[in-house]
Amino acid sequence: MFKLVLIGLSFLLFVATSYSAPKPAAKAVAAKSKVSDIQKIKGPEELDKVLQSELNASELKVLKEKVIHFSNKSVPTLIKAMKSDAYPEKNRWMATFLLGRIMGDKSSAFIARFAEHPNWVMRLASLKTLLALKQDKYKSIYVKSLSDKSLIVRVQALDNINHLKIKDASSHVWAMLYDKSNYSGQGKQLKRTNIIKEVIKTIGDLEFKKAEAPLLSMIQNKKYQDIHNEIDYSLSKIHGKKSPVGNLSKKQHFWSRIALNNKTI
Repeated sequence: MFKLVLIGLSFLLFVATSYSAPKPAAKAVAAKSKVSDIQKIKGPEELDKVLQSELNASELKVLKEKVIHFSNKSVPTLIKAMKSDAYPEKNRWMATFLLGRIMGDKSSAFIARFAEHPNWVMRLASLKTLLALKQDKYKSIYVKSLSDKSLIVRVQALDNINHLKIKDASSHVWAMLYDKSNYSGQGKQLKRTNIIKEVIKTIGDLEFKKAEAPLLSMIQNKKYQDIHNEIDYSLSKIHGKKSPVGNLSKKQHFWSRIALNNKTI
């Protein structure tokens, strides 16, 4: 079943981080009148005009309720909004989620096409909706998105692979450690961004056994001290044993013994 909570949180986060709040006074009156107008909509044919206008969070919430009320009859308008640049980004974002909410699995193939859309907002909306629909059959799309030019899209693709437990994508996740776009700076001054921590943790969640040996080496190296916690987490997931509670030296000693045992075997 489609997770409405995920949709709501994702949408509100997008609105909160990407759009400035309306000014008080006169703007508040305008917002009230739009809400009232949206509430008066009697048929799906009236949705298109509203979707083409700039709406605040309150107006979008009321519009969402209207779209859900009209159910399948809203689908043509939602598709039109997704496909056209004439609609505000946040409205197209919402349209993508609502199409998934209304049509469920039947919409997944169409929504998946937007993972390659020129607009990063639509690529992100596509991946998020596919995750909410629990679509684990789009491995090739998620893998390709791991090298998307937008960092936020790459993070979402990684999240999809992790939560959908697509283990045969593990080698592609590991390859992200060698992708310079996941680092800041240039040349020898490259620094790991936060996505690298998520990559390491995902490797563990996917139980990528081939990563065990390099991770056992990395946790002993000061060069990787900024991600030692994530390496420890992944090793625990891969090996099935947790390192002892305590400081890093205790954990390093524990994993050094594991490494030695692996070589002996």
